[in-house]
Amino acid sequence: MAYRDIGPGADGAVPVVLVHGMGGDGHTWKRFARSLARAGRRVVVPDLRGHGRSSHTRSYLFAEFGADVLRLCDHLELDRVDLVGHSLGGYAVSCIAQERPAQVRNLVLEECPLPLRSGGEERRLSSRFPTAPELWHATSSLVRHPRAMLAFDRSMTRTALEQFRKPHPGWWERLPAITARTLVLRGGPGGMVDPDGLELVRAAIPDCTVGVFTCGHSIHRDRYREFSAMVQPFLV
Repeated sequence: MAYRDIGPGADGAVPVVLVHGMGGDGHTWKRFARSLARAGRRVVVPDLRGHGRSSHTRSYLFAEFGADVLRLCDHLELDRVDLVGHSLGGYAVSCIAQERPAQVRNLVLEECPLPLRSGGEERRLSSRFPTAPELWHATSSLVRHPRAMLAFDRSMTRTALEQFRKPHPGWWERLPAITARTLVLRGGPGGMVDPDGLELVRAAIPDCTVGVFTCGHSIHRDRYREFSAMVQPFLV
């Protein structure tokens, strides 16, 4: 598992782990990581399996992404962390906060698609087309960092879709185990978070705040200043 470790950080400062979403890599956090480092934080930015400089594997179960990040934290002896995850990365860090609640101080879930609770409900995803600024940001990101798309193991796409269609009641049952201060960020009409499900998440996690943005799925990319203004003070 490839990662960047921007440290050492100020004495006593809790390290921050930034986890990207599917199809990207750690470069998506470059701007925010630098801002955190300037504020005296140690920042660890992994590339998830099948992404960026990390190895491809034969298995891409959602739980394995979280287990990989947790092993990295253990390898670096990070006994107390702040976790920030976008999309698939949000799901990964949510699993860590459920499994190791005492290890996670603050938790930020950006546009993390919520798993199904049962086979009865339908997944509500917007059909809104991206706006011109969102398309520009996405295209410019691809031009600046084409390696992310080239390195991405596209075989996981089918596996991901299959997992999205399967209920994960255990994830919902373990939400009350999260003791971290939690901030959940939802995009606007082009986002991937079901508002009704989000209210259940807010109610289940003991200390949970929700932030709503007007952009689509990639808040930290398309609304960086607003994202940073909300998340960086939360991580203090």
